[in-house]
Amino acid sequence: MLQGRPFPRHCFPHSSTAAWLRRELRASCRGYFGRKLSQKELRIPTKESKGKLSVCSKLCYAIGGAPYQITGCALGFFLQIYLLDVAQLDPFYASIILFVGRAWDAITDPMVGFFISKTSWTRFGRLMPWIIFSTPFAVISYFLIWFVPDVSSGRMMWYLLFYCMFQTLVTCFHVPYSALTMFISREQSERDSATAYRMTVEVLGTVLGTAIQGQIVGKVDTPCIHSEEKAGINSSVAMEEVNTTHDTGSLTDTKNAYMIAAGVIGGIYVLCAVILWLGVREQRAASELESDEPVSFFQGLKLVMNHGAYIKLITGFLFTSLAFMLLEGNFALFCTYTLGFRNDFQNILLAIMLSATLTIPLWQWFLTCFGKKTAVYVGISSAIPFLILVVVIESNLIVTYLAAIAAGISVAAAFLLPWSMLPDVIDDFNLQHPDSRGHEAIFFSFYVFFTKFASGVSLGVSTLSLDFAGYQTRGCSQPEAVHTTLRMLVSAAPVALILLGLLLFKLYPIDEKKRRENKKALQELREESNSSSESDSTELANIV
Repeated sequence: MLQGRPFPRHCFPHSSTAAWLRRELRASCRGYFGRKLSQKELRIPTKESKGKLSVCSKLCYAIGGAPYQITGCALGFFLQIYLLDVAQLDPFYASIILFVGRAWDAITDPMVGFFISKTSWTRFGRLMPWIIFSTPFAVISYFLIWFVPDVSSGRMMWYLLFYCMFQTLVTCFHVPYSALTMFISREQSERDSATAYRMTVEVLGTVLGTAIQGQIVGKVDTPCIHSEEKAGINSSVAMEEVNTTHDTGSLTDTKNAYMIAAGVIGGIYVLCAVILWLGVREQRAASELESDEPVSFFQGLKLVMNHGAYIKLITGFLFTSLAFMLLEGNFALFCTYTLGFRNDFQNILLAIMLSATLTIPLWQWFLTCFGKKTAVYVGISSAIPFLILVVVIESNLIVTYLAAIAAGISVAAAFLLPWSMLPDVIDDFNLQHPDSRGHEAIFFSFYVFFTKFASGVSLGVSTLSLDFAGYQTRGCSQPEAVHTTLRMLVSAAPVALILLGLLLFKLYPIDEKKRRENKKALQELREESNSSSESDSTELANIV
């Protein structure tokens, strides 16, 4: 019998699967000597464990993506105008906060990816503990971003500190959540379906972020200073008195509105994290064939960065993402000052996000029927005419709403396609490097790294450009140079970036034919591995 001795190796086939089974059997046999062990007790994988995901699991997984989008949308659309007109920071300091915060956010993605790759599996999984433990601290730091301290000299450091702190903590949530895509199912079709659920909820999250932040803040009129009033002020002391006078009125209400919105969004953040925790099971073997080889982060990083399909994908989406980030960061200022819709800009933003939410299923159907590369060209390029239209014609509220709805259709494609195509790249990598596994967090974290770092540069440069153009903090109107700069930032620059990104997509090698070939090859490998595993499991059960 067993007698506590190691199992003789000649009892098992010489394979990595058998080595894993030997370890699992030794662990399971403690306390069970003298009776036959069940498959559950042996922890031997069964066919049932590889079944399709339920709709409930997909919904719970998708809901977990909402916090990142809700907070990101609120910060993307409103932080710049908040820092300039409510916190009353100089545009130069605001540009530093936006650039450093985004750049730090980009740096934290590969850092978190590295630590995740070194994290041991627990009974809760390897990714879930990161998501849960970061949530309460992220909510606190997010709330403090929207709080105006009673000090004037240290405000820049206040916002820089808590903005960077929140970006670090939300990265600890989002990088493992993104990598979780590869650990919820082995089936590519199930991952694509879950990704579609996720993208729908995430775009709905942007609607919530826009609606909550915009509608709460939009109900309060932020006071402004007329140019004639500013011209009559000849000293900083007098200017401070004017600011104090204006601050006693509705500016205090505006500050309170921002904090109320932050509290509501923070509550939604916690609720979504709890639903994700309760409704999704992280499957250790979902994305990889069993291997005894340890994962090396730096070796994996070198392999990932030498994978041509990945580099071509992230460079293409780098420029298209920059286009929409420039539009997002400056659209509130553009609507407020250039178009003159100070009391309507939050509703225009809401129209964009609602349009994007409703058309996500359309793009999911489109990419299924016509392929993902075709969806990229059609979906993202459809925004170009409307980005040009909104700045060429004379300011008109109805035309602006129509352009916003049309732009939202393109935003939906920009949201869905990168996350739908990344699993295809990972599958292609796994086929080319069958002995190197566990690099999913690297793929997702470095994709986010490049886009975030570039967006930090673009937002910093755009805010600095407004400073050079003569932006007037809390001004009721702006100089013509500011209007011209805003037109460039929401139209000319995004159009040029979209065209450049689409040109780069011509080099992306994974079309529908290649994707089907990869899917077939992976399925054959998995069936071979499963067949070997089941044969070993039957032999072990007979021995015991």
